[in-house]
Amino acid sequence: MANRRLAPASEQPESFAFSPENAEWAKTQIAKYPEGRQASAVISLLWKAQEQNGGWLPRAAIEAVAAELGMPNIRVLEVATFYTMFALEPVGRFWIQVCGTVPCDSCGARGLKEMLEARLGPPGHVSPDGNFSWLEVECLGACCNAPMVQINQDYYEDLTPESLGTLMDDLAAGRPVKVGSQTGRNASEPLGGPDTLTDPALFDGSRVGAWRKRFEETAKPDDSAAKSDEAASTDRRAADQPKPARPDAGRPVERSVSDAPAQRAADGKTPVKEQDQADAAETGRSTAKEGAPRQGDADVQAAPAKAMSEGEQAGGDQGSQETPDRGTVPQQPEASGASEGEVAAEAEEARVAGALAALPKDATPEQKANAVGTRPPGLDGARAGKPDDLTRIKGVGPGNSQRLNALGIYHFDQIAAWTRDEITWVGTYLAFPGRIDRENWVGQAQSLSGTGN
Repeated sequence: MANRRLAPASEQPESFAFSPENAEWAKTQIAKYPEGRQASAVISLLWKAQEQNGGWLPRAAIEAVAAELGMPNIRVLEVATFYTMFALEPVGRFWIQVCGTVPCDSCGARGLKEMLEARLGPPGHVSPDGNFSWLEVECLGACCNAPMVQINQDYYEDLTPESLGTLMDDLAAGRPVKVGSQTGRNASEPLGGPDTLTDPALFDGSRVGAWRKRFEETAKPDDSAAKSDEAASTDRRAADQPKPARPDAGRPVERSVSDAPAQRAADGKTPVKEQDQADAAETGRSTAKEGAPRQGDADVQAAPAKAMSEGEQAGGDQGSQETPDRGTVPQQPEASGASEGEVAAEAEEARVAGALAALPKDATPEQKANAVGTRPPGLDGARAGKPDDLTRIKGVGPGNSQRLNALGIYHFDQIAAWTRDEITWVGTYLAFPGRIDRENWVGQAQSLSGTGN
């Protein structure tokens, strides 16, 4: 590991102050913590200071953060010198952090370091053209695809000295580069592709939501068996309770949120007496806290809201239903505590999984997307040559931004106008159905573009 020292005095600026925008941002970070715990925001503020200062932390910035948080300078200096995510000396336009821990070292990281030192010089020095600097760091968490480096905010994996050199040439020349594995490896699967659990009989072929489909199929009770079990359960109930009828006998027990307790009794999985107690407790909770979420019902947590229409699951009007005794009770998504985005995302995953299961395994991403949605209209290029920074949308990183650009999506207002079918198409094409709903890309884009309500 390289020594963690501050840059020489000759390179240190005389002062540092957050820009008005960053100063306001810093206040929002500090406000996240209770009074007396403002120091918890130290890493966030140091990161923003480094970003504002061109990618490295001078002494003045460290002291400014200490003053902002009411911390001794030495405490903030300890944080800055401990984490290699903070550069203590000026860095190049492309800051290369080489993982040097055991997995990467065993897979060729030494060769990467030797190449970088021969090309750029010792760690910590900026190349004469200002493009590159490098540093050896501790584990970056991509051990399966070792050796790897982090360049600015992106990971580049499965490297050799030759491929890293080519990558640097492309970056310096402004040519597009591929983030992630440089050998075509998919995610973190074994080299050459998976060699275990490859029997098609083990899964239904879809990537996302398969567990839900299997759950629904196996959870469907046989009607005749269910009726027989229900009759037997009723007989046992009568035999076990030769007592006067309960005060609420004759009243319909409402199960507008879930019939799971009764179903469990019908399946013989819950003793009858315990079921009576569960019914009474459930009725008491529902009466005392009308419409409150139930936290312990595994059936509500696992099964999708089948009573809702697809449009409602996608984020529309959740509606309500009337019951004889309790008035208006919220529908299942509210009872399970799920947000509209989460409900829509789960519904999207389940629907897409069913459609994709019918496609051949070698279907391309575009074929899969076309099977479930409609491709949104794209542009030949950014308007006036100035694309919006799509990474301002939570969930859109540099890699996804590039992939959206390749689809002709350059501006917030394009995303803000996506229809349901277009959301489904993009989510499936990018291989994460439901994520756009869960992270509310469209809503964020509407706010950023000023097209929201």
